[in-house]
Amino acid sequence: MIGSEQEHTCVVGLAWGDEGKGKIVDLLCESYDLVVRYNGGANAGHTVCVGDERFALHLLPSGVLHPEKVSVIGPGVVIDPHALLDEIDGLGERGVRVGDNLRISDRAHVVMPYHKIEDQLSEQNAHQGDRIGTTARGIGPCYADKMRRSSAVRICDLVCFETLEPRLRDIIRAKRDGLSAVYGQQITLDSDAIVASLREAAERLLPFVADTTALLHEAHNAGRRILFEGANGTLLDIDHGTYPFVTSSGTTANSVAPGAGVPARTVANVLGVTKAYATRVGKGPFASELDNDIGDRIRKQGNEYGTTTGRPRRCGWFDAVATGYSVRLGGVTEIALMHLDTLAGFERVGICVGYRLDGREVTAPPAHADQLERVEPVFEMLDGWSEDPSRVESLDALPDNAKRYMERIETAVGVPITIVSVGPERSQTIIADTRTMTAVPRATVT
Repeated sequence: MIGSEQEHTCVVGLAWGDEGKGKIVDLLCESYDLVVRYNGGANAGHTVCVGDERFALHLLPSGVLHPEKVSVIGPGVVIDPHALLDEIDGLGERGVRVGDNLRISDRAHVVMPYHKIEDQLSEQNAHQGDRIGTTARGIGPCYADKMRRSSAVRICDLVCFETLEPRLRDIIRAKRDGLSAVYGQQITLDSDAIVASLREAAERLLPFVADTTALLHEAHNAGRRILFEGANGTLLDIDHGTYPFVTSSGTTANSVAPGAGVPARTVANVLGVTKAYATRVGKGPFASELDNDIGDRIRKQGNEYGTTTGRPRRCGWFDAVATGYSVRLGGVTEIALMHLDTLAGFERVGICVGYRLDGREVTAPPAHADQLERVEPVFEMLDGWSEDPSRVESLDALPDNAKRYMERIETAVGVPITIVSVGPERSQTIIADTRTMTAVPRATVT
């Protein structure tokens, strides 16, 4: 049985994704033995910068950049086999070998070509106001099949491919007929090609397949530390996010238990990652959005374009209402504040400290998207700073107004900021007192 005393950590995003989780997971890896992805799929995009090298990871845990660590893709992840293999091959071409350091859950579900087609057709045929801005990578339809059960394909099915093949051909036939009927057009699905392609991918993936639930229990009992890497962000959570403009999985630390196969009490520390301002890609309510020159300036200075989609991100002031909600929801114990350097040079910087809806104050994001779209943000403006903090190596050396800004955020959301990022490189990170690392120097991590 897994006990509660082990110092395992979960890293989660506190907004709508793109917070900088990849950098933080990469930074913390030295203090952990295993890194585990427990939700989402190839719709995630975690960027890690190592010197002049920039790595964009989608399915692989950020731990793969540390060959001595074991990276695990848990049962809560939906896996596009070809996207995963492309990612592995791409890293290999850049000198990063993925081999015995990767384990894939035999209980994870498989994203199939028809899932992507369904994703695209659903978005294309939705009324303009009902489009949710999907990445069209088949994530939602795959999770839907997971719940339907009879039409689902799991990684363990690839191990028994001869048994899978006749069932898969039946599924493909049913998908073709169903999609053609629903969307009023002839959908072509080549079952021979799909089966052959999946068989080829299965042969390459099988060496990585394992009972990762048992692996994690064994690792814990052996005294090894586990780092759980969340994908997407809390405000995209299927149950608690800005529905329906959300992803199709649980994105908080609360989803570690089902998504990795460990008891909920396994996670002792929850590190929430958020930018020093707010961003969102695609559609959906965004209370603190700045659809003006200031928002454009934040986007330009922060290079705010999606890792997965390349789409320009919408930008706004830091939203303490939404972030505080995410902190409470996920049991966050500390915060990593990213992109503090992006705000350098602004004469004034803002924090959204409240919402007003129909003349009354609301203390949390409303459940209904239409209501959240109508909230009026209450901004508190603080003095900005002209000094560039990108070369600062301690909290004390940060500009005074930047420190005041951080202190106001801590007060507003209720948990301490223990990591501050002042640039994209590993070395541009300031560590304060944090339980997430074994050694806690108050200096730059290199």
